[in-house]
Amino acid sequence: MLHWLGKGLTTGIKSSAYPASPDKNPGVTPGRPVATRMGPDMSQFVADRCPGHCFTPRANGVDVDYRTCILCNRCRRDTPAVVHWEEGYEWGVQMSAQSVHERLNSAFGRSLHIRFVDAGACGACMSEARLLNNPYYNMHRLGFFTTATPRQADILLVAGPLSDAMREPLRQTYDAMPEPKRVVAMGVCAISGGIFGKSFASAGGIAECIPVDVVVSGCPPPPLAILHGLLLVVNRVPPSSLASALDAESGP
Repeated sequence: MLHWLGKGLTTGIKSSAYPASPDKNPGVTPGRPVATRMGPDMSQFVADRCPGHCFTPRANGVDVDYRTCILCNRCRRDTPAVVHWEEGYEWGVQMSAQSVHERLNSAFGRSLHIRFVDAGACGACMSEARLLNNPYYNMHRLGFFTTATPRQADILLVAGPLSDAMREPLRQTYDAMPEPKRVVAMGVCAISGGIFGKSFASAGGIAECIPVDVVVSGCPPPPLAILHGLLLVVNRVPPSSLASALDAESGP
């Protein structure tokens, strides 16, 4: 026992320092594409190559829509028109008024309970979210905790395109939560349906069923991106954007 105590004191704290300071360690984010200048032929080539249809070709390059980007890397792999990528992870975006988030922060301070819901996801987003409980990300240090019942939950963290079989369970889970309550859509499937889109079996995003307050893009989003979305719920970090666009006045 004394050996492990001594080792712990010698090693020191190894948890991520985010959000107090940026986390620059390798592997904490896959990055994501950003609007890139290129010729019209190449911009059309990139747009056609994208399975998520997240690129909008323009005369001077491509714009990016993060609601459908699945981070497949095809836009920068084996192509003559390489799209630039940024290495950040603050991908959460507010969908409801900021004053609503401020009220939630004042109501709960640093003790919020999260209920995870898989609404037909492939499992990747939920795997990333589970890492928030490990010693490195350690969301408990920021006042976030998980709960098995929606009746004790403040935040509903949902992944998946919302399969037809999960419509009613998701609605019942949301209705069971006490007020004030917030919903975070985690990953592009929960935002727009992602690669599955909208069909007889998929609603094309959870907003078709319940109100959404914060969305976190990515397929899947890394743990720090999910953590950014949770912090955004209580107005403790600035929001990101769902798009990256070129300056309309710029040339190729």
